[in-house]
Amino acid sequence: MILAFSGNRFLVEEAAREVLAGRGLHLRDLPRVGGDDVTPETLATLLAPSLFGESAALVDLEGVRPDKALLAALATPGALVVVLDPLGAATRIKHYEQHGEHRAVPAPVKSGEVAGWASARAKQMKLKLEREAAVYLAEVFGADLAGLNAELNKLVFVDGPLDRETLRRVVGREPPGDSFAMLGAATAGRTAEALKQLRQLLASGEDPFKLMGAVIWQYGLVARSVALLQGGARVSEAEAAQRLGVKPYPAKKALEVARQLSERQIRAHLNHILSADLAMKRGLDVPAALERLLVQLSL
Repeated sequence: MILAFSGNRFLVEEAAREVLAGRGLHLRDLPRVGGDDVTPETLATLLAPSLFGESAALVDLEGVRPDKALLAALATPGALVVVLDPLGAATRIKHYEQHGEHRAVPAPVKSGEVAGWASARAKQMKLKLEREAAVYLAEVFGADLAGLNAELNKLVFVDGPLDRETLRRVVGREPPGDSFAMLGAATAGRTAEALKQLRQLLASGEDPFKLMGAVIWQYGLVARSVALLQGGARVSEAEAAQRLGVKPYPAKKALEVARQLSERQIRAHLNHILSADLAMKRGLDVPAALERLLVQLSL
């Protein structure tokens, strides 16, 4: 019988552990194979009939492309095969369902969803986690649910209310910056916010030259978006994505910035970006050049 789990890596292992516990088994006790070791021959050895009861194994398919022979081996009669398949391709899911059970374990994706997941997990652990503290964890850890969960385990030993400021002191990490948010704040005249995003990006290890490359690329999209909006034209995000040749998210962000700028302003901003790029390449103070650029873009 196959017990298959697909979705978020951390949640997949957790779900498998809970399901097996309900059967009186422990995930850690199963022989485990993954990577290049996942072959029909290996599975035949692990799943051979035993005098001591049902044979069982844990098969980790992350990074593995199973062929028909391997899928057939997973369905060995008289054996329990726990399959961790984060990708969970549709054809494989159909095979799992034909020979046992499949459980999809999707992960929270958006920041608000991750914050909600953190709040629910904290409630299970009887932690009094305030909403803004959950938002902070989502900002810091993003899709790293394993890291977030590990941090919640540490918070069990913290006395007092778990508000955002307490977590900032305990976790000791700042949320990574967002280059689109940085540019959006600058062009909206919110200089302090733009500089904060820049400093967070640099503090998180972002290479300043790669950051400048991102600024140049993003402002290229902004300049083309300004052209699309000439004469008061209404341009949808989907249309902008198609005409700019990018995915919807960067098209959406570029439009948001472009709607705040005239052709005269975008020309001035492009000149400021060129000057900052040249200053950085000439070996001048790189962080100072980036900070000066954001101030210029916000005027």
